[in-house]
Amino acid sequence: MPFRRVSPADANALIEKEGYSYVDVRSVGEFQAGHPKGAYNVPLLDMGPMGMAPNPDFLKVMENAFSKDSKLVVGCKMGGRSMRAASMLDSAGFKNVVEQQAGFDGWRPAGLPVSTDAEPDHSYAGIVQKLK
Repeated sequence: MPFRRVSPADANALIEKEGYSYVDVRSVGEFQAGHPKGAYNVPLLDMGPMGMAPNPDFLKVMENAFSKDSKLVVGCKMGGRSMRAASMLDSAGFKNVVEQQAGFDGWRPAGLPVSTDAEPDHSYAGIVQKLK
């Protein structure tokens, strides 16, 4: 596992002090209900007609939205999806991936900045639209 795993507080410090971007890999609905302030949403899994299903475009969207040198903190709800996403990104050649342990369930109780609004180009729909 070549990527680092950090606490929510350490992830926030990387964002504030070192220019990392937070990529929330939870579903669109989970992201809309609340996320780390300033986060981008690129779901690893999303709600389909049969429940949660893999997002077949996850890696393609990440490769088109972020350079392989981008500084990325990857988070989800509790850490499972973000571990998978960080591993996929690492295998795809992303060089500065950090996985935030405890996910949003650890971020919110730590009192770190949370929002239910997203900048238009940070929502999944906005990211995908920008890539067209």
